[in-house]
Amino acid sequence: MKTIEVHTGRPYDILMERGILSRAGDFIRPLTGAIRAVIVSDSHVAPLYADQVAASLRQNGFETSLFVFEAGEASKRLATIERLYLHLFEHDITRTDLIVALGGGVTGDMAGFAAASYLRGIDFVQIPTSLLAQVDSSVGGKTGVDLPGGKNLVGAFWQPVRVLIDPDTLQTLPKTFFRDGLGEVVKYGCIRSRKLFERLEQEDAAEVIEDVIFECVSIKRDVVERDERDTGERAILNFGHTLGHALEKLGGYTELTHGEAVAAGAAILTRLTEHKGLTEEGTSARLEALLEKYGLPTGSRYPLTEILSATRGDKKSTGKSLNFVFLRNIGECYTQKVPTDGLVEFFG
Repeated sequence: MKTIEVHTGRPYDILMERGILSRAGDFIRPLTGAIRAVIVSDSHVAPLYADQVAASLRQNGFETSLFVFEAGEASKRLATIERLYLHLFEHDITRTDLIVALGGGVTGDMAGFAAASYLRGIDFVQIPTSLLAQVDSSVGGKTGVDLPGGKNLVGAFWQPVRVLIDPDTLQTLPKTFFRDGLGEVVKYGCIRSRKLFERLEQEDAAEVIEDVIFECVSIKRDVVERDERDTGERAILNFGHTLGHALEKLGGYTELTHGEAVAAGAAILTRLTEHKGLTEEGTSARLEALLEKYGLPTGSRYPLTEILSATRGDKKSTGKSLNFVFLRNIGECYTQKVPTDGLVEFFG
C-alpha cells in the first residue's frame, strides 16, 4: 500500500492499493465513532461499487444508506444538494456521522460541499473511481457546485478525513473518461514535473498508471500544503482551466468532458503565450503532440473572441483582472493577471 500524508489544517492520509475499495470500512472505522454512513454516488458508479462499499461499512459497524443522482455535470447543482440534504435529514445524520463520496469529480465536489455545509460540517471520505478524481479533484478540499453562470461558483474548502484510491476501478472506466483524466495528468507534467511529462511522452500512461497517480497526487499535496485556501501558489493548478471552463460553458457542458476542456484550454493558451514570447519556443508543439498521443483535443471550433468572452464570471477573477497560468517551458509555470476588459487585446 502506498500512503501520502497531507498536512493541511485538518491532516489526512491518502491510501492507494488495488482492491482497497472492497475493504473501505476497515480503513474508515479507525477514523470515526460514527454510527451512520451515507454513500453518495451517481447512476453509473453506484451499480458497480456501492454494494461492495456498503457491505464493508456494515461489517465495520456502520448503518448505511445510499444517495444516487443522475451521472453528469448537469447534476452538479444546488437542486441536487437540496435533495441530498433531505436524504441526510430523513436518515437522522448527526454531526458525528459520515458521508462517503464514491465516484468521480462531480460526486466528490457535491458530497464534500454537503459535508461542509450540513449541520455546519460533518466528516467525509473520498473514494474516487475516475482517473480525474484520483489524480486531482479528490485531494485538496475544494468542494462545490455550478451556477448557470459558471463552474464551481458556490462551494467551500473542506478537507476529507481520508482518501482511498483503488486503481482497479479504472478497469471499468470508459475510454472517454480515462482520456478525460489524462487531461489533468498532462497538466501536472506541464506545471511542475518535466520528468512526468517526458515519461508520458516515452511510455503508455495506462501501463504505468499507479506511478502516474502517485506522482500527480504528490505534486498536488505539496502545493496544497503550502496554500490550502487558494490565495497564492495553488493557482498554478488552474493551468488550462480558465479557457477550459469557458469551452465547457460554450458547449453547454455536454460537448467536452472537463479533462478534454482543460487540454484544449492549455493548448490554446500556450500557443498564444508562445506567440507573444512569454513561453519558450517549441513548448506548444510539444504539448500538442502529447495531447494528440492520448486523443485529447488541442483546439476549439469557437473563435478566440467568443472563448475569451465566456471567461466572464470565472471564479479566478480578482477585481478587474483574470488570473492566468502561463508556461515558461515544460515543467515550469507562472501566474499573470490580465485585465478583463483587455483580454482580446492582450491575446490578439
